Amino acid sequence: MTTPRDTPASRRARANGDGTVYQRKDGRWEAAGYVLAPGNTHRRTRVYGTTRKEALAKLTDKIAASNKGVPAPSAQGSVAAYLTYWLETVAVHRLRETTHTRYTACVRLYLLPGLGRKKLAKLTAKDVRTWLDQLRATCQCCARGLDTARHQPQCCAVGTCCRKRLSPLTLAYVHSVLKSALEHAVREEEIPRNVARNVRMGTPRPRRFEPLTAVEARAFLVATHGHRLHALFELALHTGLRKGELLGLRWEDLDLTGGTASIRRTLQRTNSTGLTALPTKTQSSERRIALPTPCLRSLEQHRDRQRQEREAAGAGWKASGYVFTRPDGNPIEGATLTRHFNTLLRRAALRRIRFHDLRHSAATLLLEQGVELVVIKELLGHAHLGVTATVYAHVRLRLQRDAIDLLGIALRDPVQPATRPDDGDEPPVCAAAVR
Repeated sequence: MTTPRDTPASRRARANGDGTVYQRKDGRWEAAGYVLAPGNTHRRTRVYGTTRKEALAKLTDKIAASNKGVPAPSAQGSVAAYLTYWLETVAVHRLRETTHTRYTACVRLYLLPGLGRKKLAKLTAKDVRTWLDQLRATCQCCARGLDTARHQPQCCAVGTCCRKRLSPLTLAYVHSVLKSALEHAVREEEIPRNVARNVRMGTPRPRRFEPLTAVEARAFLVATHGHRLHALFELALHTGLRKGELLGLRWEDLDLTGGTASIRRTLQRTNSTGLTALPTKTQSSERRIALPTPCLRSLEQHRDRQRQEREAAGAGWKASGYVFTRPDGNPIEGATLTRHFNTLLRRAALRRIRFHDLRHSAATLLLEQGVELVVIKELLGHAHLGVTATVYAHVRLRLQRDAIDLLGIALRDPVQPATRPDDGDEPPVCAAAVR
């Protein structure tokens, strides 16, 4: 007599709740059972295999995950369908418009071509890693037909690949966009876990910048004399304000008598409304700063110049209220300011830098003068002191030498005379004035 113990495990009667396993007419094996679904409900799921054992193992894994409280994924569509839904329904209400525009471009250029056809519920960490490795090695000029779109092809379209690959920073940004989208899918219980978080990209090296030295900064300020936006460039170099914060300044934000400025907005171009005023980058960026005396004089002269331009424009004057405007009163485009900046760099015979490097120059020069990091953090509007310390972790060679010399003075034998080699043009560290 055959007992249940003598029957093979694969042939025993399934207990209540263990599901069913049977062979289909096409020869495949199908296993079905009830698993936990989003909303604390249960639904019947089906899995397939070439053998009874394979189908039974798949069903057992799903039931085991359900017993641990992990709901089965409900996503039936593709990654492309979910990313489109996420951008149009979720991200559009939670991101700044400029950030949403960058996310949309990232999805269109990289995520949809690489992962769009895959099923969201079946996306794995291996799929993400393989796609990122391919994206890292792919020439974007070839993949996107950049050279083909030119009137006169120069590289890839004529058989000479230019190897225009994505930088590590761009790859990390693309990866972060995918993680953000999948994280929301987890919160909505569309998928059980964020597989993109299991892919390690490594920390990309931050973009190196070369701020202006004190000599170069003085040469730049000399070149700006006589320019109608001299006050803007002087303010940028003295306070480290961002480009959008400078262009978004209104006269009501300035207290020239008290010598302060309130940073409340940033001026940026968006796809929907064009050039418009937006809130500051972060809550900490909304701040009040002190204005140095040279900037106060320049702003007073700029106000007089703007008054003359308003009288000359007459009825054509646009009363925008901004401090820095075009000759007709309209706000200034960021690209227009960049062109003026590059022209002044050439006039001063200085190396090519970004406008944002004026912000780095201001912070670096303040560090060289011995100003505390917390003061620089408040001036720049960083959210945390760690951001300031990380961005400006580099210390110039002169500061390193001064620090080492101070340590040498402390460790010197008291019998030896307290003399220091004369560098010729620099005063001792203890006598360095803080300006």
